[in-house]
Amino acid sequence: MNEKSDQDLERQLSEMLTDGDMEEKDREKEERRLLTPKYEIRIQTQHDPIVEETRKYRSMAKEVDDRYDKYMDKAVKKDQSKDSEGEA
Repeated sequence: MNEKSDQDLERQLSEMLTDGDMEEKDREKEERRLLTPKYEIRIQTQHDPIVEETRKYRSMAKEVDDRYDKYMDKAVKKDQSKDSEGEA
């Protein structure tokens, strides 16, 4: 399908799901749910959980498509730069 027909289908589906009577309680709850949050919480960690998990999986089995190779290469370079900064 092309992008325009996908958008049309999504719009039609959205209209079908939102049209009709809704109980007042549900409407208020749904309106609050649809509001975008004002804040985004981010937590900085010492270790990258993706790297740790990928290392564990690679120790157990070989990846079929090596999709995390570039990510792992960046992580290794980052770790090496941290180590060299700590030694200086």
